[in-house]
Amino acid sequence: MSEFIAGKYRFPLGHRVYVMGILNVTPDSFSDGGKYEDRAAAVNRCFEMCGEGADIIDIGAQSTGPDSRNISPEEELSRLLPVLDELNGRLNVPVSVDTYYTEVAQQALNRGVDIINDVSGTFNRDIAALCMKHGAGYIVMHNDGGAGTVNEYPEGVINAVQKFFDAVTAECGETGFDIERLCLDPGIGFGKSYEDNLRLLRCMDRLDTHGTALLAAASRKRVIGKATGETEPSKRVAGTLAAHTAAILGGADIIRVHDVAPGVQAARMAFALRDTEF
Repeated sequence: MSEFIAGKYRFPLGHRVYVMGILNVTPDSFSDGGKYEDRAAAVNRCFEMCGEGADIIDIGAQSTGPDSRNISPEEELSRLLPVLDELNGRLNVPVSVDTYYTEVAQQALNRGVDIINDVSGTFNRDIAALCMKHGAGYIVMHNDGGAGTVNEYPEGVINAVQKFFDAVTAECGETGFDIERLCLDPGIGFGKSYEDNLRLLRCMDRLDTHGTALLAAASRKRVIGKATGETEPSKRVAGTLAAHTAAILGGADIIRVHDVAPGVQAARMAFALRDTEF
């Protein structure tokens, strides 16, 4: 059985579905911007998510939503480090940091972070080397154009994402990166049309991850808003559960969610359906 390794933590694949809880320490995230800017509120939310059953805590200090602005590594670190310093060694689950800056990854890993979640759309060899040095996991996402754009995929979005996954795993071989420390994310909502996002959620089983972990991250996103007609992101819980259920039935190993307690319950039910022979 394959596994995803993140620091001292090991996640056997095919054993169950793991839940990654989202913590945004940003003023402008599309769904909960400003809610956890305060360090105490952010730290308390981490412990709350652990109590709700989160297997991983993913902390982001820069919004990647459609209307967000790019910030410098220094500004990202100013938001992130007070929370990491407060949490260091206090959680019993791995901490992931959502960044594409090498210097931010370095500072985070120095503070005991177990996973770097890179949404840049590239296999960053410098970040990969840092992850190997620290024994951390590395999540790499397909992102061709960003959240505010819709890209064209002449051969279809499934083929485009598959080629990206093939290229990333090939780079692991070229660089000596331990493939068990790699997790692949098809990038729901990043450079894709509404129909592309639906196809990815519906057809996860058509993606070959070459034995690595597969992450589904649709929580509260625009694709759910368009499908359900719900304009308020925080009210898209039910739509998120439906989207992630489809992804899990297609083979997703990890789901990334804002609403941990319902996400945990849905993940268990969806995996039971996937794992049962009829």
